[in-house]
Amino acid sequence: MSPRAGLNAERITLAAAELADDLGFDNVTLSAVAKKFGVKDPSLYSHVRNLRDLRTRVAILGSLEMADGIAAAVAGRAGKDALIAFAGAYRDYAKKHPGRYAATQRRIDPADVADTPEYLRGIELTAAILRAYDLEGDDMIDASRLLRSTFHGYATLETSGGFAHGRDTDVSWARILDALHLTLSQWPNTKEKKTR
Repeated sequence: MSPRAGLNAERITLAAAELADDLGFDNVTLSAVAKKFGVKDPSLYSHVRNLRDLRTRVAILGSLEMADGIAAAVAGRAGKDALIAFAGAYRDYAKKHPGRYAATQRRIDPADVADTPEYLRGIELTAAILRAYDLEGDDMIDASRLLRSTFHGYATLETSGGFAHGRDTDVSWARILDALHLTLSQWPNTKEKKTR
């Protein structure tokens, strides 16, 4: 296939994302993507600058897809129901698209996403969940880090086969979400501590 036959940045990014899911994000190379299209590596350079650019595009794609899934899941929900829906959509995406998900966990230069303001949608969705628990400022940042590390850790261990015990992982997940809801509901307010 030649560039004139429909090769463009979007198709290349999607092909790289599919390779990431199949082979692992670290195994995505320009050569592997070019091979998928039946072209030589230089054919890609008129659409993507280099491997870093391609991997950034996969990260943006994954972030947007995951945010869309989370937004659809939490629509019309609040409090614990929204937390459960958010967490479920997060976990489902990580399991269904492990390579794209891995790409979303890489730190991206803000300049690389300056033209993609929707890239921050996931942060906005997390903030909306936490505002329902009356969290703001540093409390929101700390709680957000708790949620992200819990969801990421669980999804990563689950997809890598890290839970060898026979207990159903869905049951453990539900218990963890109950505990997170309780923790968020009783979050120690840093503002109150400072005024005492």
